[in-house]
Amino acid sequence: MPWLQVRLAISPEQAETYEDALLEIGAVSVTFMDAEDQPIFEPDLNTTPLWSHTHLLALFEADTQAEPVFAHLQLLTGAPLPEHHAEVIADQDWERSWMDNFHPMRFGERLWIVPSWHAAPEPNAVNLLLDPGLAFGTGTHPTTALCLEWLDSQPLAGCQVLDFGCGSGILAIAALLLGAQLAVGTDIDVQALEASRDNAGRNGIADERFPLYLPESLPPLQADVLVANILAGPLVSLAPQLSGLVKSGGRLALSGILAEQGEEVAAAYAKDFELDPIANRDGWVRISGRRR
Repeated sequence: MPWLQVRLAISPEQAETYEDALLEIGAVSVTFMDAEDQPIFEPDLNTTPLWSHTHLLALFEADTQAEPVFAHLQLLTGAPLPEHHAEVIADQDWERSWMDNFHPMRFGERLWIVPSWHAAPEPNAVNLLLDPGLAFGTGTHPTTALCLEWLDSQPLAGCQVLDFGCGSGILAIAALLLGAQLAVGTDIDVQALEASRDNAGRNGIADERFPLYLPESLPPLQADVLVANILAGPLVSLAPQLSGLVKSGGRLALSGILAEQGEEVAAAYAKDFELDPIANRDGWVRISGRRR
């Protein structure tokens, strides 16, 4: 099977941002290479220095379209893209090795994300079937993990959940498997809605339990639970809209937020929500609370 390879010309300061963003939107691997044959001599202990001009290479499954990848990348980073290029490349011998290195992941007490080629470690647990490499989120990014752990800790039986910016549908599907009655998903990208629909089917979720909408088509509703794993800027600007989509006493979880942005996002929701302490993981945060 061929692959879509995305190449970005970056500086060392951009490396972590673009690596995290590419993994979040479904890259199956991210590597760095020297763009100008610059040697690095005797790096300091416990450091991984990069070249002043570095090429970042990311691989996606062959049916991934380059333009949506670049559009999502620009949205996630909030900055114009550096020099970039995409091409289809032939299969490589390391595909099997990569698959062997991806294992089921546990989130909280009950929830597992299980790739299709693995048996579920706990067959009686809540097992969500989702392969890495599918676009728009597979649980490996800290923001997704923070949201999954929060959902696992919530009483969701009979609840109506709204996944705002649903991507792969991982959060909505997790909520349904954890007992929610209905999950509504919305995303600006039609491909994300297709990914959500496909993943729901893989997990035995009927269409009527997981309706999907573009934002402009979202019907009026007030959810028991709202999750939004998007970006700090949109979360702040959309605060009045998102707050209005949660019923009195309903619950909210927000992520896609860098640690230094946490207080600003929390302030945008403090009027309408009784907020929990901010949860932090690897420089990313989750903000949660209950509607007043």
